[in-house]
Formats: sequence, structure tokens, C-alpha cells
Amino acid sequence: MTRFSDRPRTALLVIDMQNGSTSGSYNRDGVIANINALVDKARAEGVPVVWVQHADEHMPRDSEPWQYVPELVRQESEALVHKGYSDSFEDTDLEQRLAELQVGRLVVTGAQTDMCVRATLHGALVRGYDATLVGDAHTTEDLTEYGAPSPELVIAHTNLYWADERAPGRQGGTVATKEVSFG
Repeated sequence: MTRFSDRPRTALLVIDMQNGSTSGSYNRDGVIANINALVDKARAEGVPVVWVQHADEHMPRDSEPWQYVPELVRQESEALVHKGYSDSFEDTDLEQRLAELQVGRLVVTGAQTDMCVRATLHGALVRGYDATLVGDAHTTEDLTEYGAPSPELVIAHTNLYWADERAPGRQGGTVATKEVSFG
């Protein structure tokens, strides 16, 4: 359904699963286990895995917080996109890499739900991609002291509204890890 008629492939997108963006995150270990299961499945099926890594003043490049969590290991052959904004497409080479891989549909995982995951989902849909959110493979930290809902509610709300998200010629959707199909 993607707007890209010349991009029949699907890619798994792993957003910002870095030490600094996941320490203290809700259900961190469960989310990492689900992402690992998806990475294994994608690799077994020959589906591209694209890793996104954020850098800013809180996670300076090459610092310990900037590093990917040790439980997730990127293969050298897998694309790595460096970013400085919430939307993984903004001022990066993500679109170019997806075009090279002939990808028109994204399966999205990562951190943080209410920032980079959400911005990337919207960025993908606006740019013509189908974007499926894996409902049990994204997480966020507790920001209730700043007036935000609890992490469980942020995740549940994002899963709820993205389940029916769509635009002309494009489809969103939310699925569980066990329901992910790359076909």
C-alpha cells in the first residue's frame, strides 16, 4: 500500500536503544528481548535491519550514554543512521538508505515512545511509507514529575492511536512482536 511502487521491501527500524535513552525505561528488559527476537527473525528472513542512533547534549557522540545497549548487537553490514532530531528522517540519510534497500514499509521499534518513536512514525507516514509499530517493542522513561502520563499509559495510548493511523496510499498499524510479518 506504500506510495513507493518501486519499493516492495520491508525493513525493521531500531530507534535509539541506547544506554542514555533506556536507563530506567519502562519494561526495558522485555522490550530488548522483543527487539532481539525481531532482529533475529528479520535476519533469518533476509529483511534489512536499520539502526538509528541519537546524539545531543545529553548523549554526546561516542559517550557511554550514546552507545547502544549491550544486549542488542548490530551487524557491520546493517545500516546505521545517526540523528540529532526526534524524527529519524530529519537531516539524516535514512530516506536514501531505505531507497537503496527498496524499502517502502517500516516495522518500528525503539525508544523513546513519546519522542523519537512517535516522531519517526509520523515522519514515515508523511513521507509515503507504511509504518507498523510493534506495540510491545518500544519504551519510554517515567516523566510523570513533569506532568506526563505514566510510561504504561504513554505506550498504551501510542499503540491505540497508531493502530488505525492511515493516510492516502499509506497505512499505519500496531502489532505485537509475535504477530510481526515482514512479508
